[in-house]
Amino acid sequence: MKLSAFAANSTGPTNIRQLGLSALLSTLCAVAIAQSPVAPSAPSGASRSPIVDNPLIPATPRLDTRLSTPSRTGGVVQLDRIVAVVNNEVITAAELAEQMNIVSRNLQKQGTPLPPQDALQKQLLERMINDLIQVQEAKETGIRVDDNTLDKTLQRIADENSVSMTEFRRLLEQDGITWAKFREDIRNQVVMSRLREREIEGSISVTEAEVDTQLALEAREATTNQEFRLAHILVLVPEQATSQQVETRRRRAMQALSELRKGAEFAQVSAQFSDAPDALQGGSLGWREANRLPSIFVEAINTLKPGEVSDILKSPNGFHIVKLLDRRGKNAVPTVQQTRARHILLKNNPALTEEEARTRLTRLRERIIGGADFAELAKVHSDDPSNAKGGDLGWISPGDTVPEFERVMNQLRDNELSQPFQSPFGWHIVQVMERRSEGLSEERRRAVARNAIRLRKADEAYTDWLRQTRDRAFVELRLEDKG
Repeated sequence: MKLSAFAANSTGPTNIRQLGLSALLSTLCAVAIAQSPVAPSAPSGASRSPIVDNPLIPATPRLDTRLSTPSRTGGVVQLDRIVAVVNNEVITAAELAEQMNIVSRNLQKQGTPLPPQDALQKQLLERMINDLIQVQEAKETGIRVDDNTLDKTLQRIADENSVSMTEFRRLLEQDGITWAKFREDIRNQVVMSRLREREIEGSISVTEAEVDTQLALEAREATTNQEFRLAHILVLVPEQATSQQVETRRRRAMQALSELRKGAEFAQVSAQFSDAPDALQGGSLGWREANRLPSIFVEAINTLKPGEVSDILKSPNGFHIVKLLDRRGKNAVPTVQQTRARHILLKNNPALTEEEARTRLTRLRERIIGGADFAELAKVHSDDPSNAKGGDLGWISPGDTVPEFERVMNQLRDNELSQPFQSPFGWHIVQVMERRSEGLSEERRRAVARNAIRLRKADEAYTDWLRQTRDRAFVELRLEDKG
């Protein structure tokens, strides 16, 4: 039996020592929101996270503390000049300055020239406003993240980066970020991810006819056999914008394109002009398959050479500029590496402490290494239904298990036995029995297509929802008020 109970969402781990903490803050927390189960046997090549970086959405509630809402620990806010009023809360100059310092340091570490401070300040304030609106909406509708859940989230972040909590806190403080502020930032980011999950993800449906159409399109279009590495700039146009507002935003996009044509670095122009969630990371989208890109992007990049920049592209939510960084072919028949593994699971139980679970599994591991039969021990000690088959999970494809389990399994050699480790479902030891590469079945090809359609639909729905939520909110900007 597959680990159907283990399916979940995640991205890969980030190495904290390689990136340094400021750079890490934009990526380390995606693993922390892997909370909600999804359907088992998620297809290889499909994103397993409901929160995706799509260039057509103005903001993504990923865990990124640099763009998070102000911390108001204890309900006390120090008196300070107000730079924005958002419904019944405010953003102060000190809070904006703190975020500016973090972002500026991060851009410098990336080697990106800093855009004009006033432009960067306005961009960042808009991002903080959007985040605060979402946090307010979540709280008003009953979404909460308790301290126990938050503590587990933070522990997973530390575990993903192979550091202790003590070392993690030290690295944060070394980078000028207090532990209390970081905790509340992460809490708000998890709240926003749950809000999107509730408001958007559950309402998306994909018909079999849509899957058929997608597969037929992929069969006709040669570009579906390629991947593209892109960077982009988005100048967002408000919902129900007047013609004057649209023209103002178009001129802003033209100004950004003009700077690029003059030879300015794309990352610098992105940080200055882009409203996309990745603006402060140079606008990078990473490698994307054609079916994960908006059609207007695919049409534009088909005429570009690596290093070239598109003209202005218009979509329903704004103006885009796309830079093709690289492309690569995918001519081989798609395959997926499958792993046959067996495990022993001690499920989470109030009567079983983490230390007791770790100790029991350590002893079982020592017995197996000493010659005891894994299958017999699994039948007696494992809490998973696979115990009837000696813990044998059968052939596992990428995405079939929770990321904690999959990462440990992928690091093992054939016949190697893991150390005890924890997943959201309990404590495990796992042994890899063998591996193989298999071509994608028709069922899995349809699942990949279905997931790509679902992601595109979710992005469009989220764009509409966020605009409507912003329109309902009371926002007063006081950034220019020095009084």
